[in-house]
Amino acid sequence: MSSSASSSTAAASTEAASEGAESTESGGRKRPKPGERRVQILQALATMLEQPGAERVTTAALAARLEVSEAALYRHFASKAQMFEGLIEFIEQSVFGLVNQLGEREPDPVLRSRKLVTLLLQFGEKNPGMARVMVGDALVYENERLQQRMNLFFDKIESALRQNLREIAVLSSATTPTVDAQADASVITAFCMGRLQRFARSGFKRPPSENLDHGLRLLLPDGRL
Repeated sequence: MSSSASSSTAAASTEAASEGAESTESGGRKRPKPGERRVQILQALATMLEQPGAERVTTAALAARLEVSEAALYRHFASKAQMFEGLIEFIEQSVFGLVNQLGEREPDPVLRSRKLVTLLLQFGEKNPGMARVMVGDALVYENERLQQRMNLFFDKIESALRQNLREIAVLSSATTPTVDAQADASVITAFCMGRLQRFARSGFKRPPSENLDHGLRLLLPDGRL
């Protein structure tokens, strides 16, 4: 057998072994159903990001955690950036799904705004790894488009707040409701980002919901209507 043929056979054997490792794991477990491996990869990535002071997550470390090859990861995601996009999609769907429900169920714009801030901060608190993505800590060395997408996420949060706050300003007969709403929405969004940033930078020791009721009374007092 020629050396080139031998190399091809070895490569094929390696690929087959990699496939086999994914189809049957230790203990004779069956191959994950379609889509399950993608979820497992994203869950593992989020869990690794939850480690306080964690360094940049590499695909090698992620593959080792899942006990698969890096090639196995790339059968489900074209790049690590695509893995992070999967996390961002989860953040967007989770948070904006709840924001939309608020818009439908809560008629009071003050309470609606308070609940929006609360759900955003509670989401980050319950998902520390996601919080690091939200504030960009986990994206420092990743593709720039990921940070741009998170910037857009907070732009949408600010827009939702601005709509609520304009409604408050109109009901309170403000002379410049649009200008007031824009300024207030910017301040409240910065407050949310700051709380999430502090949470991530403190090694998850300072929860975003710390003294939140007091903060909300300052930002969104009941007497505004």
